Amino acid sequence: MYILVGVIVVAVFVTIVLVLRNVGGTISKPVTLQFWGVFDDHNAFDKVISNFKAQNPGIDVKYQMFTYQQYEQGFLNALAAGTGPDILMIHNTWLPKHGDKLISMPATGVPDTKNPFTVQNFKDQFVDVAYQDLVYNNQIYGLPLYVDTLGLYYNKDLFNTAGITRSPPTWEEVNSDVQLLTKFDKSGNIIQSGFSLGTARNITRSTDILMTMMIQSGVQMASSDNRSAIFGVPVNGQRIGEIALQYYTNFANPRNQNYSWNDSQHYSIDAFTEGTLAMTLGYAHDLQVIRSKAPRLNFAVAPMPQASLIDIRNFANYWGVAVAAKSAHSVEAWKFINYLASKEGATEYLNSTNRPSARRDLIDLQRTDPELGIFAIQALSARSWSQADNTAIEGIFADMIDDVNYNRSSIPDALARAQSRVTVLMQH
Repeated sequence: MYILVGVIVVAVFVTIVLVLRNVGGTISKPVTLQFWGVFDDHNAFDKVISNFKAQNPGIDVKYQMFTYQQYEQGFLNALAAGTGPDILMIHNTWLPKHGDKLISMPATGVPDTKNPFTVQNFKDQFVDVAYQDLVYNNQIYGLPLYVDTLGLYYNKDLFNTAGITRSPPTWEEVNSDVQLLTKFDKSGNIIQSGFSLGTARNITRSTDILMTMMIQSGVQMASSDNRSAIFGVPVNGQRIGEIALQYYTNFANPRNQNYSWNDSQHYSIDAFTEGTLAMTLGYAHDLQVIRSKAPRLNFAVAPMPQASLIDIRNFANYWGVAVAAKSAHSVEAWKFINYLASKEGATEYLNSTNRPSARRDLIDLQRTDPELGIFAIQALSARSWSQADNTAIEGIFADMIDDVNYNRSSIPDALARAQSRVTVLMQH
């Protein structure tokens, strides 16, 4: 009798151990992943997390949102103190700056997933710019949640009044439209602006716009080894960096025929929602801002004006998800990210946030959307460049614009100074 009981007890114990043991031979314990992000509140991820937990009951995910102002320094401090997140959102420019704080996806892909992301899978499933930004030395450091680009917002009533039948697809057409749309009073003050271009501080993402113009015109922003900035270096004997800076600042130059904006104008989004600005550039997320400020405004969204319709180039600005190098649960973290960026997970995220897809298969589904479709399609032609510190570079480009507008420097000198300052950052 005692022998039988003993055999049963041993059998039950062995069974329990086998159930608890995972493939690697360690006893499975519930894992809670800390996920830190910015801009997106918990509603963006609730459904994705719920679906993931249903498939992976041993893994929980806790999401915490931070403001943009506190986010970057906050996670740096937390990681230094050993209390940081397992999963964090990273800006598409951050790999040069923060790559040493991240752990790449396992080279063999994530275990126990339906479709592990190899580098080839990454190239096949996501738009080109994501590979450029998030893969380094054939290792995947992040997966994109979406890819945003600048689009053209225009006031349909002002266009109709001016007799303009369509949004301008090229900068050449912008030039003629701006002159029809900009109105002055008797003293020469702007009372209706054709386009919010030319200044640095009162235009949303002004430095992104200037970088877009440079990239469209063929400027090489950085050297091939990403050790120096070269956006002031002539290309095929042409000083195209200077031409791009000159063109941008012309819109704030009263002596130029494109003059339509200056530092005394209201902030670009505000001027647009007030109905005194005909055209402005913004990202997809600005749709919601404009609608909330001016629900009755008769406006539309069009593709970003191009230097050439044969070679479409747009500017990428987006966030992806990555795993902290100090995470004790990096395999589980990558498993969640793999699901989040999958077609199933990304669909839930994009439906919650109304953002343009980074996944090629979902771009095909979004392209027919009357507003979001423009941004989704532009993700295919999005470009970026290796920025050692995106925040510092934004300030440098803004200073460059101001130096020209306030006659502190000539175009060549302002460009050369900015190039030198960015190079210092890249070599730091």
